Amino acid sequence: MPAFRFEAIDAAGKAQTGVLEADTARAARGQLRTQGLTPLVVEPAATRTRGERSQRLSLGRKLSQREQAILTRQLASLLVAGLPLDEALSVLTDQAERDYIRELMAAIRAEVLGGHSLANALAQHPKDFPEIYRAIVAAGEHTGKLGLVLSRLADYIEQRNALKQKIVLAFTYPTIVTIIAFGIVTFLLSYVVPQVVSVFASTKQKLPILTIMMMALSDFVRHWWWAVLIAVAVTAYVVRGLLKQPGPRLAFDRWLLTAPLAGKLVRGYNTVRFASTLGILTAAGVPILRALQAAGETLSNRAMRGNIDDAIVRVREGTSLSRALGHTKTFPPVLVHLIRSGEATGDVTTMLDRAADGEARELERRTMFLTSLLEPLLILAMGGVVLVIVLAVMLPIIELNNMVQ
Repeated sequence: MPAFRFEAIDAAGKAQTGVLEADTARAARGQLRTQGLTPLVVEPAATRTRGERSQRLSLGRKLSQREQAILTRQLASLLVAGLPLDEALSVLTDQAERDYIRELMAAIRAEVLGGHSLANALAQHPKDFPEIYRAIVAAGEHTGKLGLVLSRLADYIEQRNALKQKIVLAFTYPTIVTIIAFGIVTFLLSYVVPQVVSVFASTKQKLPILTIMMMALSDFVRHWWWAVLIAVAVTAYVVRGLLKQPGPRLAFDRWLLTAPLAGKLVRGYNTVRFASTLGILTAAGVPILRALQAAGETLSNRAMRGNIDDAIVRVREGTSLSRALGHTKTFPPVLVHLIRSGEATGDVTTMLDRAADGEARELERRTMFLTSLLEPLLILAMGGVVLVIVLAVMLPIIELNNMVQ
């Protein structure tokens, strides 16, 4: 039964929106009137224009990563339990907590009832379901194991979200310390230093070089802070524009892989995404070349993505996957060795999952180690800056006290 999105008002004049199922739009209006509502707009849920969808998404109406994982998990559970796809989508529509999710599920169900595959129905909503998501769903439909593939996909999304959350939380404290330290130093330079040092400047006393330098810096902060903000904003805008260009972005990503601390983190994070995605695709029966291409598209680093393209060429020419990836010298040796073991035993999928789990744990360990180093370094740096400011203020007082004695 088709789904219709409606906008109506009740007897009190309060607007209501939602989704209902009916044979025709006229029948849908009849249901609304039966419920005491006056229909204003009744249209098929799947016929919303691209402009309207983009406008709604620009207002924040889109699936979050958490909602995407929950929907995938629920749909997988229903399909594994033996429920037909259209009925499973109907259950998700009824259970949706947000109006947008309810409309989204109803629109997908309407497409499926219209004869489209689930992957094609999801393609109508690219902002909510990226290309790699749809490729995995299409592979599940092709092999007839959609429920199992969606279950693995839900595991992947949940693990990816958990890893991202751990990394963000690990860097939250250093970020807060940095912002607070910057605010304290700015306050000292713009208010405290001028108030104290101006007393000694009026006495015509010869001030120490450190105090003179601090006064100059204080004057610059008080009078030219707006120029600093403009310079930072312009620099950020120019850098962002350059990184959108293929050449500079590729050069930056190559440098990022060799950076002393960030390089291992970037390499590890992309390795986890690549191994997890490739494991899901191979388990779903996707051909290795197509699986490599789809897994490579999940990489955020352009240099590593280029290495995957080179590996695809080598695999197409007959080279084994482990040799092709090992030739790039980008991925960790553990991943290459595990893939080689999987090729020898005929179980590459299990080895890819092990590699992804091991690299995720290693990435988490490195992140914690890095943040454990950053926290004391930031505190020491803040203490050093404050010490310099205090010395710049105290040195004239000490010299004046010596003159009095």
